[in-house]
Formats: sequence, structure tokens, C-alpha cells
Amino acid sequence: MLLTGAQITIETLIEQGCKVLFGYPGGQVIDLYDALYEREDRIKHVLTAHEQGACHAADGYARASGQVGVVLATSGPGATNLVTGIATAYLDSIPLVAITGNVPNSLIGRDSFQEVDITGITLPITKHNFIVKNIEDLADTIREAFKIAKSGRPGPVLVDIPKDVQQSRFEYTPHDVVEKIEQRPAKEYKIEKAAKMLMEANRPYIYVGGGAITADATEEIIQLANTIDAVIGSTLMGLSVIPGNNERFSGMEGMHGDYASSIAQDEADLILTIGARFSDRATGNVSKYATKAKIIHIDIDRAEVDKNVSVDLGVGGDLKQALNEILKLVKPKENAEWQNRIKELKAFSKKSIDQNMPKDELNPYTLIKEVSKHTSDDTKIVTDVGQHQMWVAQYYEFKKPRTFITSGGLGTMGFGLGAAIGSAMYTNERTVLFTGDGSFGMNLNELATVATQNLPIVIILMNNGVLGMVRQWQNLFFDKHYSQTVLERKTDFVKLAEAFGIKGYRISDVSQMKDVIDQAFKEKGPVLVDCYIDKDEFVLPMLPPGGSFEDIITIKEDA
Repeated sequence: MLLTGAQITIETLIEQGCKVLFGYPGGQVIDLYDALYEREDRIKHVLTAHEQGACHAADGYARASGQVGVVLATSGPGATNLVTGIATAYLDSIPLVAITGNVPNSLIGRDSFQEVDITGITLPITKHNFIVKNIEDLADTIREAFKIAKSGRPGPVLVDIPKDVQQSRFEYTPHDVVEKIEQRPAKEYKIEKAAKMLMEANRPYIYVGGGAITADATEEIIQLANTIDAVIGSTLMGLSVIPGNNERFSGMEGMHGDYASSIAQDEADLILTIGARFSDRATGNVSKYATKAKIIHIDIDRAEVDKNVSVDLGVGGDLKQALNEILKLVKPKENAEWQNRIKELKAFSKKSIDQNMPKDELNPYTLIKEVSKHTSDDTKIVTDVGQHQMWVAQYYEFKKPRTFITSGGLGTMGFGLGAAIGSAMYTNERTVLFTGDGSFGMNLNELATVATQNLPIVIILMNNGVLGMVRQWQNLFFDKHYSQTVLERKTDFVKLAEAFGIKGYRISDVSQMKDVIDQAFKEKGPVLVDCYIDKDEFVLPMLPPGGSFEDIITIKEDA
């Protein structure tokens, strides 16, 4: 059928399985929005308050669903407002397709109104990007964008469409949903060597990252840990791969990781790394990292092997396939001494939490635990970035993959509200956002979107009046020079929520906590709970800058 480029764009998005599109209209995408108007019964568009919020929403949708998220923006400032969101998706390997409009081909390069080289700007933060200069290439380019976004190590792809291409006409022929590019299997001799190393280990530690979620490898990891009697730890992005109540799981490791998980990794004689990239937040001082252990690294992205940490065996290929092949070769074994040591470490870790977070006070621990009483195993938990993010990572017990949605690699303050919108649009069920007053202030305009869509989001705002994580560093390492981290803002977040059309509650004392949280979760629509947290609460454990696991601070008195 003969369609305009704008109509072809929307038809191709529908064809590739896009059910929800996030975006904001503008001059160079009017034709695309007209095509959306004609097809509003087949694809839903969510109008956000800002393009950055739209991009975070598409990202949150992708994280919650495992599908490709899609965002649409106009040229110039509309396109550049996507940049932080695209970079966030890129650093966390999230499949995203960003569609931008541009000035007509005849005006490109002439500094036209709202013209910007968005493909040049986003080149370092996308897996690939395209500018479509001929309408005959349009549909296949969008299909290729979806294929690239979801193949191998996922990531964002941008497609820039000039206005004259949107307005031209061409024959549209429907196509099947594109399949992922098939990945080469791991080499047989490497699988055999990995299995041999695992069988020889007496203190095995399985270290999982976000790639394990992408690969849907939960069952294989648990089966392997049970077979070789290993402990399992995770990165921030790997949280939710393994149920928090699984006896094998020791928690997140790294700068603010669980003491038991970090020390177990340091004492292990073999670390099997699955879909993680040895980020500096996870390793601490890399020269002192895992000096007692041999390291096996399995990753779909072969470029990650030996990039940050030199390993003894790198296995490139699909994680699930590699693990299944390893499982065929390993035999059941027991490491009783190792398991006894893990029990000791877990006991010490629990004791540290009890000392740092008294159960009879309003603090991050008691608040998170109270909220968790109102959630199910399937509830999506979203965070912004900062102290609250680490507290959720430490104290919330995730039971299923894709239930923890956070910005890990880029650490984007302001990510949370947009991502919660995307998550709630996918599930149409209760979503919980944990945020801090610093992060929340960056994109709180998206409350307008939450209210307009009447999304069932509970916002738990940990309000300590400071930029907590930076202030904690200033306290510990900069002689308490609190330079620009005390906010001194007069914002009343309950009244703010009500101004947007959202129910607001406040908790200022532990005696109010249970009743207020109960009431908040009884609300059918969106709700915000402003929770006063002491500005001097610390995220512990903590690795000091340049430190190793032997330098972990566990108790506030030792900080």
C-alpha cells in the first residue's frame, strides 16, 4: 500500500511489536503525530512532560518487559533532551529505539531552525544510529534498528528521519517481527576448561550481573550453584536474578555491597562471572581485587573480557547456552568448610545492619521493610540514584527477575519517575518508586504524566534535605565540608503532589509509619509519601575511595 514516510514509520513500529510509545510532539514530527492519530486504536502514545522523562519511561518499559522500548522526539532541543536517557540505557545495556525528526534534507547543514546533528551527538552512546535520507530505506532501517537493539548485548539505537522523508510516499509492505541476530556458541574447549576449574574449586563464588537477566539464566545459575556447592553474589544490576531468600544468595557485593557477599568474593578461590563487567564500583582497587581467586568470565560481549580485570578464562557467547553446556559436565560436590564460612559472614552482616539501623526508629531499613509488606513477588521496584538506591539494593528482598529497575552504569539522578511510568504502563499494576528529595527534584515535572495517566505508582520519597550520598563522602573524606549539599529548599512535597492531582501523605515519626503506608497502598491511583529521614544516615557497608574489601567500613562509629 502507498503510504507517507510518517505512516510507514508508525506502521513499522506496530509491525515490530511496539504497543506503547513515549514522546513529545514538535515541528519536525507533526507528520508522525498525524500518523499516530490515525492509528491510535493500534498503538498507545504517552505524552510526557519532557523528552528526558519520555526516554526514561521507554527505558523503564524495556527493563520491566524485556522488550524494546520506543521513544519519539522532534529535532533540535527535543532530540538533545533524549541524550541523558539514551546514555542511561546504553550504560545498562537496555534495548531502546529512539525516533527523532529532523529538518528536510535540503536544509541539513545550514543551521536551520531547530536543526542539530543528533546522530553525531549520540554516536558514542548508541549501539548504532541512522539518518534516513531516502524513503525507500525507511521501513527496513527501522526494522534493522529493532534487530540491533535486542541482539547480542542489547542497547539503544537512534533513527533520525528528515521531514521531507516523512512527507514523501512509498509502497509499504508488511514484514514479520525481526528476530535477534543468532550468537555464536561458546567454544567447546572453553566450556570443558570452565567445568574443570569449577570442579577443582573449594571456595567457588558465582558472580552475576545484568547480563544474566537479559539471558534469562536464573534457573541455570541456581542449578550450577547447587551442584558445585557455591555461593552467589551479584552486582547492582544483577539484583533480582536470584531470589533474595535463596540460601545460596549472599547479596550485592562492591562499594556498598553486603559485607558477606563482598568478603566471600575476596576469599573465594574461584569466581565465575556471568554477564558482569567488573565496574570500578564493584571491584574497588582493581590491583587488590580477587587476588586469591582464579576468574572465569562468561559474557555475550567478548569486548568485556579482560577489559577491566584480567581473567584466567574468558568465555564469549550466549550465557544460557554456555551454562547449560557447563551443567552437562560438572558433578555434585560439597564444600562444607566454605559454607560454614559463608554462614559466619552472613551472621556478621546481619549484626551490622542491626547496629546501623535500629528496628524501633524511622530509618531506611524500617521504611523499606514496611513497604515490602505491601508488595508481591511481581511488584516492580524502581529507584532514582543516591543513598536511597543503595538502601533498597541492600534491604529489599527481590524474588523475581526484572523487578528491580534502577540506573546503574550512568547513575542518573532523575531516572526514577520516568522509569516508574514506563514500568507501570507495561504492567498496569502497582509500581513502587523509591526516591530521594535530590533525585526527585530533577524530573518531578513527570508527576503531571503520572496523574494524567492515573498510574498506580506509590512514590516513597526519602526526604533528608540534603544530597545524601555526596554529603556522606564530604563527612567521611572532606572534613565535613558540606559544600552545596544542604538543599535548604522550602518545597512541601505533599502539597506539590496535590497540586498535580496526586494524593499525598507524610511520615515524620516511626509511630505514623505503619498506618500511613497502609493507607497509601489502599489508594487506587498514584500516591506520594513524604518520609523524613535523618540527614546523617549513612549507606554502610562502604569501601573508601581507592580501598579494597579488607578496608570495608561496616559500622558508623568506625567511619
